[in-house]
Amino acid sequence: MSGFRYELIKTDGKARRGRIHTAHGVIDTPVFMPVGTAGTVKAMKPEDVAGLGAQIILGNTYHLYLRPGHKLVEKLGGLHTFMNWPGPILTDSGGYQVFSLAHMRKMSEEGVRFQSHIDGSQHLLTPELSTEIQHSLDATITMAFDECTPYPATEEVARTSMELSMRWAKRSRDAFVRRDGYGQFGIMQGSVYPHLRKESMEKLAALDFEGYAIGGLAVGEPSEVLWEMTDVSAALMPENKPRYLMGVGYPSDLIHAVMSGVDMFDCVLPTRNARKGQVFTSEGVINIGNAIHTESDLPLDPACGCYTCAHYTRGYLRHLFKAGEALHAMLMTEHNLYFYQHVMKTLRDAIEQGNLKEVAEKLLKTVR
Repeated sequence: MSGFRYELIKTDGKARRGRIHTAHGVIDTPVFMPVGTAGTVKAMKPEDVAGLGAQIILGNTYHLYLRPGHKLVEKLGGLHTFMNWPGPILTDSGGYQVFSLAHMRKMSEEGVRFQSHIDGSQHLLTPELSTEIQHSLDATITMAFDECTPYPATEEVARTSMELSMRWAKRSRDAFVRRDGYGQFGIMQGSVYPHLRKESMEKLAALDFEGYAIGGLAVGEPSEVLWEMTDVSAALMPENKPRYLMGVGYPSDLIHAVMSGVDMFDCVLPTRNARKGQVFTSEGVINIGNAIHTESDLPLDPACGCYTCAHYTRGYLRHLFKAGEALHAMLMTEHNLYFYQHVMKTLRDAIEQGNLKEVAEKLLKTVR
């Protein structure tokens, strides 16, 4: 399909510096995608998110289907117009959300029947409906519907889950409406079993998706297992398509995954943790609620170039946090998203300059 393509610019070891060309603009990779679950990156205006360097954001099929409804979003011009974000948007298929509602769902070959967390109504989400919803939302990148395999899982459970996801991947691919500059990604499953992940990738490659994602990780496994399986999974993926590690993660996870050859990431950590008073800095993690910050006139991070660090002290931010003021969430979210974008730009520059190993080792000494 023309219009949507991955351009490999430079490599440094397994790491890749590239660009994804889409109908809604170019994405420089490796890239971190801020999460805008319900059509908004919480506590941020879209133009401010773009001002931090973000080129693509993530929306969620499950949440936008339940509220306000994909047909309403379509009627009002699609998600780009609806939320005032003209750039690329990737939409999660809803598979992880129904996975997290284990006590409220029933799985079958057809799809997942679940109870809405909003009003208790019953719904059936299928690969076809998930794909239709994402089309109505006008997602630049549509994700195939899958089952997120839990951790730990026996090999038998992992195989059964993976094979179901691969059947759903075929149905998702068949339902996808191909348009110039738009893409659909298949999702690799297989838990912590390399041979299952290899088999999964072979089945997905046969469907010729525009990109591929690593699913079923960051669901409770130790960091060492996450990094090992990311390395195994990325090595199985085609070199001419984008590689996306879903739901990851801490800055240290991103650094390890970039060194394994992953191109795309998303996670709620920078936004969710900011609202809970935790920020990521070049000197490590700071919990602003700690009493040590009460009288501090220091910025969150002396080395940071974000608006928050240029204008506000830890003492003031702690006051806002303790007082429950909305400004606390806005300022600390802006810092965390800036920090994540800065880390990704640092990694992109290092790959271009051929010194990623040295830069990564330095970063890993301070980031979580």
